Amino acid sequence: MKKSVFLIVVSLVFFNCKEKPSEASSVSKLPYFNSQDFTPEWDHGTHKIPEFSFVDQNGTTITNKTFEGKIYIADFFFTTCPGICPKLTKNMGSLQETYLKDTEIMLLSHTVMPWKDFVSVLNTYAKEHNVISNKWHLVTGDKDAIYKIARNGYFADEDFIKTQDESNFIHTENFILVDKKGYIRGVYNGTIELDVERLKRHIDILKQEH
Repeated sequence: MKKSVFLIVVSLVFFNCKEKPSEASSVSKLPYFNSQDFTPEWDHGTHKIPEFSFVDQNGTTITNKTFEGKIYIADFFFTTCPGICPKLTKNMGSLQETYLKDTEIMLLSHTVMPWKDFVSVLNTYAKEHNVISNKWHLVTGDKDAIYKIARNGYFADEDFIKTQDESNFIHTENFILVDKKGYIRGVYNGTIELDVERLKRHIDILKQEH
């Protein structure tokens, strides 16, 4: 009896170990996320990132055209944030290092405190965190425009989805993966390294799609 139980346990362990790689390798396409509830849709995208115009750490105007034909990762932060932002910046830095020579991949960080994070402040912050200008843009601009695109463009503000209170301060740990056509293809917890690794795997899948 004991021998039979042992064989069953071993078989289950072996089966589970074999299943995980095959499951991962079977993913050949990423879903589209067209709504605030992040329900995956596999057929096609209906929601594109709206047109925007902000200014980066070098005083350069950054628009959708900056990312035309590029895959990019977007997030939201502020320079004096003592909580999750250092982790977000560290992991964005890791992505910058990974895709340093990959011209298809870019990074975009929006400050949610534009009334304090002026261009000069972002410039200092960029230097402190080894931000490479043509790879990673830290942007500031009109508060209403930033908050609107965060909520209605990237669906990045979970509290707003629940409360619809526009006066609330935006603070999100999400990294948002946007494809070359401006569609949202993935959302990840930017403070968790395992989720950042998942993001990297999804970038590989997305690159094969195009």
